[in-house]
Amino acid sequence: MTSTPKVAIVILNWNGLKYLREFLPSVMASTWPNLDIVVGDNGSSDDSVNFLKENFPAVQIIQNDKNYGFTGGYNRVLEKVEADYFILLNSDVEVPAGWIEPVIELMESDLLIAAAAPKIRAFAQKDHFEHAGAAGGFIDKYGYPFCRGRMFYEIEEDKGQYQQSGEVFWATGAAMFVKKQYWVAAKGFDERFFAHMEEIDLCWRLKNMGYKVMYCAQSEVYHVGGGTLNTENPFKTFLNFRNNLLLLRNNLSFWRGLFIIGIRFWMDLLAIVRFLNEGKRKDAWAISRAHQNFVLQLFKGGGPKTKRSNLPDLKGMYKRSIVWDFFLKKKHSFSVLDPKDFY
Repeated sequence: MTSTPKVAIVILNWNGLKYLREFLPSVMASTWPNLDIVVGDNGSSDDSVNFLKENFPAVQIIQNDKNYGFTGGYNRVLEKVEADYFILLNSDVEVPAGWIEPVIELMESDLLIAAAAPKIRAFAQKDHFEHAGAAGGFIDKYGYPFCRGRMFYEIEEDKGQYQQSGEVFWATGAAMFVKKQYWVAAKGFDERFFAHMEEIDLCWRLKNMGYKVMYCAQSEVYHVGGGTLNTENPFKTFLNFRNNLLLLRNNLSFWRGLFIIGIRFWMDLLAIVRFLNEGKRKDAWAISRAHQNFVLQLFKGGGPKTKRSNLPDLKGMYKRSIVWDFFLKKKHSFSVLDPKDFY
């Protein structure tokens, strides 16, 4: 690198005082020399803002007037941040001092790299990958996301099996590095998502524009996970199923999208039956509401409009069904998938 790019770590906070107290000191110890640390507060009702002012006066605070969700919150905060690189960092992430340098070095090596993420390990079990991101994100042909090191409920121990940096399909929003110029070009997050899968949508739109998304194995952070919505929360079920359909509509061509979404409606029906059999009626109803809301969104218009490249980057898309391979063919780790089945 001929010069030192300006980097801004931007933490979106909503009633996360306990996480700021525990993890912000590690963020403050980051060794990147040209660095701003920003906390965007999303209308918190706890004492987060006062805590920051009293204990971390060097942190820039940007306050939203209410909770706009992960998507709207970041969109509004990042409009006010000046930097060459944004790092979108969850408040429940512990970072080592030199975690920024390897990722920026990787991203500076290629003008087409728009976004990247470090390795994500679990804070509570640091020799294992963490659910949200692990060793880089991928997606199958039906829009089901998965990770190297985490497929559905199977989370692997990190034994160095994914120690090679390279191109992936999506970078986790728990610790996403993105070049500001490409964030602006992609028009940020689609605010209809509110939370969950918005980073996959952003990465897919960037790839449709011809840019690359990377995984940097030489940097790792430790994520608590589940800090805002519990895994069993029906609202999270609603967001995941609704947003997955929005993801497909945003990024596939019209006819391809129509075909895949039609298949997904039937696959989601199986999920409803499974939830009902498990006595989880609220989750089953959440999927039904997700379908209703998705159809309603179609009549309201789409998300950010960006120009697609004639050469979209599909690297990291799985040509098969990960649901079929995981549940029926019992392929429970990324390493057993055939590399020839990926673009």
